[in-house]
Amino acid sequence: MSKIFAYFFIAAFSCLQIGVTNAAEFPDKSIRIVVPFPAGGAADTLTRVIGVKLSSILGQAVVVQNMPGAGTIIGTSNVAKSAPDGYSLLIIANSFLINAKLQKELPYDGLNALTPVAMLVNSPQVIAVNATSPYKNFAELLNKSKESGSGMSYSTVGPNTSQNIAGELLKNRTGLAAVYVPFAGGALAGNAVAGGHVTMVLTNWNEITANVQSGKLRPLAVTTKQRIDPLKDTPTLIELGYPEVDVDVWFGAAAPRGTPPAVLDKLSESLKAALADPEVQKQLVAAGFTPDYQDRQVFTQKIKTQYEFLSKLIDEMGMKAE
Repeated sequence: MSKIFAYFFIAAFSCLQIGVTNAAEFPDKSIRIVVPFPAGGAADTLTRVIGVKLSSILGQAVVVQNMPGAGTIIGTSNVAKSAPDGYSLLIIANSFLINAKLQKELPYDGLNALTPVAMLVNSPQVIAVNATSPYKNFAELLNKSKESGSGMSYSTVGPNTSQNIAGELLKNRTGLAAVYVPFAGGALAGNAVAGGHVTMVLTNWNEITANVQSGKLRPLAVTTKQRIDPLKDTPTLIELGYPEVDVDVWFGAAAPRGTPPAVLDKLSESLKAALADPEVQKQLVAAGFTPDYQDRQVFTQKIKTQYEFLSKLIDEMGMKAE
């Protein structure tokens, strides 16, 4: 096992910590959940839906705090440096792993800075174009992009995010010729395409739902293994013959390294109960998420596997920190 994962598993399961918190008394004050993404985006929507139910379960207020910036590094650093007592949580996604791989001078200790609490949801990615564009399907878009001087571009959140990697992987595996245009959030990336400033967007479904439903964007494909219910007529890239373009986008919760295991377990079980609530599930599915709770042990293993997968892709495509 590599040194980075030796430390990571120690952080995940170690019982050694300073100032042990009595889990029977936890929590006795409000809990803060930091979202290192802009307000109104996928992670923000997820956290606010779950936060209401989590507050009811734990009997304390749950405060959602948006801290976007620097590719999620600002919010991540804030939580990593918080007291390891269970009162500060972070919503993490693939970007947490990507930064650990690409960024050589992080203001926190990479993967070792946080302990996984629970996997929460998967978020389908959608490729869409302006509804007035001539591209009725992905094949037409792809073929046109290969023509000299097509001037195509694609937008997504980034750089160095899972969506950015998915976009570059799409180009690598299909031959799509398009210039990457980064945005601070997926909703902004979708708006740029709806406004006719960028050719196509690749982002979380819930960040372009309004633009699709209002007829401003036309979905061409989804990156999931199966079609998603809100877009039953939109094919998967696998159906279109590109099985290798499969970048799993997920969201989970993590706590500062050193948080007591009993507190982590209580938080994880509480999140499980929140996700199991029928109303919460209804709201998350309507927002384009697939609830997928995993306890902290399973989530830790997922992070290890995902880090290895993303590292291989990053090395293969020669991506560098920006």
